[in-house]
Amino acid sequence: MTFPQTPGVNEGRIERQRKTLYWLSLQLRLVNRSFYIACMHVLRSTYLPAYNSFIRPPYTSDPFPLSSSSTSTGSPLETMQRETQVLDLFIALKVREDVMMDDSELHLEREESFKDLFDLMQPRSRLEDLVRHYGLLKKVVHTNPPGVSTISSSTPVFRVNNSGTSSGSASQGTKLGAPAPLAFSALSISFSPRKVGLVLTSTGRKRTIVEVARRRDEELEVAAKELARQLKVWLNDA
Repeated sequence: MTFPQTPGVNEGRIERQRKTLYWLSLQLRLVNRSFYIACMHVLRSTYLPAYNSFIRPPYTSDPFPLSSSSTSTGSPLETMQRETQVLDLFIALKVREDVMMDDSELHLEREESFKDLFDLMQPRSRLEDLVRHYGLLKKVVHTNPPGVSTISSSTPVFRVNNSGTSSGSASQGTKLGAPAPLAFSALSISFSPRKVGLVLTSTGRKRTIVEVARRRDEELEVAAKELARQLKVWLNDA
């Protein structure tokens, strides 16, 4: 019943529905948490096909929030899936552009705005999600929220030195000589057409800890696997 199925006095049915989507985005979802969740589900489902139409090979996409994941704050309004943020930015731009084009034939869609999203932000966030996936498989990152017993990037690891004596301290659940996985929330990607890097944020400072070359026509999955592999090497050497 939210979406009108009949044309208005001075507008068609599709134009009325676009204004409804605009109203969902700018007004209704701000009422409270329940309305936000419902509105975002409608908006994301509606605009996902349009979003996917902008994805060009070799890039891939998976922007819908993970059903079983949450952020470090445990908020149901957010997700670990970082590409979801790009989808939400796309929606905020697209709903406005659609209404403006319906209101005036003189309005020209700002193609450069979409270009910025899909030339940089989409592949970068998608690569971060892939690094999280392959990093979890290799046990070099973790996604546990603060307060949950886990290994952090600053936890000393029990190791055996060349003389056969032990050094450092052992953490609960840590295997002998295993590197401590990094918190995914502290990691981000530096992205360019020729190379990608893994950036670690610690005590307010950022530094690139792993960097790999890539080709323009190379799939993001290839770069993500290599970053996860190099991260494991970096952790073993740290």
